[in-house]
Amino acid sequence: MLKYGVTHLLATAYHPQTSGQVEVSNRGLKRILERTVGKNRASWSDKLDDALWAFRTAFKTPIGCTPYKLVYGKACHLPIELEHKAYWALKHANFDLKYAGDHRKVQLNELNELRDQAYENYLIYKEKTKKIHDSKIKNRVFNVGDRVLLFNSRLKIFSGKLKTRWTEPFTVTQVFPYGTVELSQTDGPNFKVNGHRLKHYFGGDIPPMVVPDLQTFPKDQ
Repeated sequence: MLKYGVTHLLATAYHPQTSGQVEVSNRGLKRILERTVGKNRASWSDKLDDALWAFRTAFKTPIGCTPYKLVYGKACHLPIELEHKAYWALKHANFDLKYAGDHRKVQLNELNELRDQAYENYLIYKEKTKKIHDSKIKNRVFNVGDRVLLFNSRLKIFSGKLKTRWTEPFTVTQVFPYGTVELSQTDGPNFKVNGHRLKHYFGGDIPPMVVPDLQTFPKDQ
């Protein structure tokens, strides 16, 4: 890169891991390719153009329209619609040239308004999704001296068969604001974790079962 004067930046195009929206789009393309490729999965590159076309012309709930319309300001006409003489496709295809040009100019002028509306729809959708996500989070209260279990997220990558994701119980030594908790362990220094990765540990010795004395009654004659 120094030889040819190339400047490498950690932008979204070079580092898609920094953008959640890019990962969502890539996941959608992956699902389309999983359903279209044959037994030879090496042919995924041949199906990529069709997968991108299907992805860009599909209606997206967060923005309230299709990505194609968001870029070009008009609906996408598929060749099969013209071949089978769909009414709405032929209606737009048989416009007079002057009328079609004026209509296209109006669509281009409305493009900024359409993008602003898509941005507002995305914010509303994002807020609703956040409310649903936050409603499922349990508000756990930890006090100093409580014994807790720690969720080990690395098992998602290096998972063991039938292996629990909760590590040995630790003791809470200090509780910080904004959900941070400091834990102590028997064979190591204290460390801080997020409170959402913890849950209360109710283990210990099982108390002996006390059987009360049963009163015997004489057998009925």
